[in-house]
Amino acid sequence: MNNGTDNQAGKARIGFIGLGFMGRGMATNLARAGHPMMVKGNRDRAPVEALMAQGAVEAQSPREMAESCDIIHLCLSNSDQVEAVIRGEDGILAGARAGLIVIDTTTADPVSTAALAGEMAAAGVTLVDAPLGRTPKEAEAGTLDAMVGCDAETFAKVRPIIEVWAGNITHVGETGAGHRMKLVMNFISMGYAALYAEALTMGVKSGLSPQAIHEVIGGSRLANGFYDTFMRAAVSRDREVHKFTITNAAKDTRYAASMAMAAGMANPMGSAIRDAFAQMEAAGGGGGYVPWLADHVAALNGLDLEGAVAQSKA
Repeated sequence: MNNGTDNQAGKARIGFIGLGFMGRGMATNLARAGHPMMVKGNRDRAPVEALMAQGAVEAQSPREMAESCDIIHLCLSNSDQVEAVIRGEDGILAGARAGLIVIDTTTADPVSTAALAGEMAAAGVTLVDAPLGRTPKEAEAGTLDAMVGCDAETFAKVRPIIEVWAGNITHVGETGAGHRMKLVMNFISMGYAALYAEALTMGVKSGLSPQAIHEVIGGSRLANGFYDTFMRAAVSRDREVHKFTITNAAKDTRYAASMAMAAGMANPMGSAIRDAFAQMEAAGGGGGYVPWLADHVAALNGLDLEGAVAQSKA
C-alpha cells in the first residue's frame, strides 16, 4: 500500500466491484485515466472482458483486491451486497491493510454505512460514501454527480479520483452524509415518477393525448431533467433512456422511509411513493425501469398507455 500512488505509473491502483449500468462507465474512465485497475464483476462478463482488454486484472475475491489496491470502488445494488463484500470470509476486511480507502457509490442504508465505517476504521480502512446522480450516459461521459461523505483530509485525497468519473462533486459532510443526501434526492425523484405516472393516466383517461400532455408540461417551468427522460420512455417509448430498475427504486424508497422514521418525522408522502413502487415490484415488474411505472399505473386503471400513444400518432 502506498496511500494514493502506484509505483512506476504514479497513479493510485484502483479496485472496482460492481460493473453494472453505472459502474462499467466509471471503471472505464478510471482505466482511461491511466490507473492500474483490478475489477470484479457479477454475471455479465462483457464489462469485465472489456476492461481486461484495456489492461485491467480480474480479482478472484474482494480480499485479493484489498490486498493489492490503494482505493476500492463499490457500485452495488443495496446494503446487503455491500455488507457481504466487506464482511465476507473473502471480503475486503479479510484482506484489509492500513491506509486502504473504500469509496462506496451504492445508494445504501445510512445505518449500515455507519456500522461498516466503524468496523473498517478499526482495521485502518477509511470508508467514503459517494453515491451517484444522473444516468449511465453520464457515467460513460465521466460527468456524474457525486455527493461525498468523509472527513476533509480524506476528501482532499479522493477528490482527484472522483473527478475522473464525476463532473459535479459536493462534499456534504462526514461519512454517511452522502448516503443520507442521496436518499433525500431519490425521495424527490421517485416522487416525481409516481406523480408523472398518475398524471399521464389521469390526462389520457380524461380525453387528452399522451403527446399533448408531454408537450405542454415539457414546455413549461414544471419540466426538468428527470421529467425529460421519464417522458421520453413513457410517451416517446424510448425504453432504454432511463435505466434504473423498479427493484432499485423500491429499495431506495424503503431506505428513505427508514431514515424518516429514525428522524422521528411524519412521512405521508414517502408512504405513498413507496407503495407505488412496492406494488409494481410485487406484481412482477421489478426488472422494468422506473418510467415503466406509467404503464403499470395505466393498466391498473384499464388503460393501455402504449396503445394510447400509438393511436394519437395515427
